[in-house]
Amino acid sequence: MHFDVPDPRYTHSVHSRALLALAVRLSIGFVVLLWLIHLMNWGMGLDPLPFGVRPREWLGLIGIGAAPLVHGDFAHLVANSVPLAVLGATMLFLYPHSTLRVLPAVYLGPGVLVWLFGRDSVHLGASGLVYGLVSYVFVAGLLRRDRRAIAASLLVVMLYGSLAWGVLPIQPRMSWETHLSAALIGALMALLLRRLDVAPRKRYAWEDEPEPADELADEAPPSWREGSDEARR
Repeated sequence: MHFDVPDPRYTHSVHSRALLALAVRLSIGFVVLLWLIHLMNWGMGLDPLPFGVRPREWLGLIGIGAAPLVHGDFAHLVANSVPLAVLGATMLFLYPHSTLRVLPAVYLGPGVLVWLFGRDSVHLGASGLVYGLVSYVFVAGLLRRDRRAIAASLLVVMLYGSLAWGVLPIQPRMSWETHLSAALIGALMALLLRRLDVAPRKRYAWEDEPEPADELADEAPPSWREGSDEARR
């Protein structure tokens, strides 16, 4: 199977380097925001549970927007911080246009599904974002023939393949509903947006050479071409 090589003039351009720098800053900035919120809650003794998703309770609707920003403890936040920084930068760099559609879907979508179908508990934390981004990057690499996308997909498998266990109801205190919902949404978005953010393909010199038959027709003397035309008539 042939895999396309991105055009170096695109991947090594000033725009591409600037996009990578912006992606890293934004992803780290979001992680810093999560830490500031958690430190503020911890310092002021605020309970994060009221900001979680509570299925089928009207007050629990607040958690659809707030739950990804709060965590139950430092261990939970630490577990999400590095994956969010890595996956956020990867997503923003490789799929800048898709990110504008994927992030709202994996941020809000799992909360909606958990509120509708989740078990009676309080669901909070940014792990839904992690699962949604892992799923998108992995499935996008399978659907595209771009070597960069495939490399990112393989990297995700090596680093975070063990997260697959999180979509199963194994640990009672883990919101597997959020993980499963986010993973399904990420995979669906990768399928729907598979033709978006396709890097220009590298073209080789032989691809721009004319066909041999065309060269022969161009180089043939006028009398030969006219004779052929008369014979056809």
